[in-house]
Amino acid sequence: MPEEVLFESESDQTRKDIASYLRSVAAKLEQGDAITLRAGSDSVTMDPPARPTFEVKAEREGPPGGPDELSIEFELEWDENSSGGDSGSGQLEIE
Repeated sequence: MPEEVLFESESDQTRKDIASYLRSVAAKLEQGDAITLRAGSDSVTMDPPARPTFEVKAEREGPPGGPDELSIEFELEWDENSSGGDSGSGQLEIE
């Protein structure tokens, strides 16, 4: 099935503002609440299961010989008709 983008937002923000946003998402996850993503008039509400797959990726991409763009991506994945499973490969740590 092709990918269908339900919501997308990209903006320059301070590290402090990004941290605050991520803390809000973390609080919703910890409480077991649905998460509403909103930017302007666009919004989507999603309700991750108790055990979604959590992917963290650090990337460097760019044209050969050109400037590289670095990114850190955080992604929660789950089957739409599933309550989630245990496909984990160990505890993720941050330093």
